[in-house]
Parts: sequence; C-alpha cells; structure tokens
Amino acid sequence: QLQLVESGGGLVQPGGSLRLSCIVSGLPLDRAYIGWFRQAPGKEREGVSCIDSSGSATTYVDSVKGRFTMSRNNAKNTVFLQMNSLKPEDTGVYFCAATITSDPWRCGGHRNEYGYWGQGTQVTVSS
Repeated sequence: QLQLVESGGGLVQPGGSLRLSCIVSGLPLDRAYIGWFRQAPGKEREGVSCIDSSGSATTYVDSVKGRFTMSRNNAKNTVFLQMNSLKPEDTGVYFCAATITSDPWRCGGHRNEYGYWGQGTQVTVSS
C-alpha cells in the first residue's frame, strides 16, 4: 500500500522560509512521479511542483518559480519542498501526491493525474 505523510508546515512571516517533507512508503521513489499541491480556503487545489521518477527534472507553477525548490532523497524515500520568500498568497494546505509510472521523465500538473495523496500540512504566511 502506497502511503504519503507530509510534515513541516507552520506559521511564518512574509519573506520567511519553510521546508516541507513528504515520506513515501510502499514504493521506491524511482517508480513514481511526485507532485506538491496546495489548497487555499474556498479555492481549487492547484499544482505547485512535480519531480519525475528519474529525479532529473522538476516543474513549477509560475507563481512559485525562483522561490520554491523541489528535491528528493531516494535513500530516505523522502521528497522535499523548500519554500523561500514566502508570501501571504502561499497560504494553504499543502499536499504531496504520487503516481506509479514506468516513464522516467513523466510528470503531472493536474490533481486528476495522481492516485495517492497525503493528508496535508498547513502553511500560513502572515505577519
């Protein structure tokens, strides 16, 4: 059974940083592409970033480019999202999600492309 558990959320002032972690169990990371999503109150869940199963390519939504960095540690089966220069509009529940794939360079940007989800971690950016 593939399971994902996020951690690292919290309250931070604008301009601050947070590092989210997503521990994946039940499948080696090199057999899945992993995405980070976020959902603000009253809004649709949106894709933030994705890393392919080869670990060689990442994609980001335009609003976080240059501020967020997604990475992974295969030995620990953990994916990270380093978030810098945080803004109030980054506030929301952040989810990691996974899809099993045999294509090492595939990544997904829409929530419908993902079959497994974590429970989410709250990120609040406020002064």
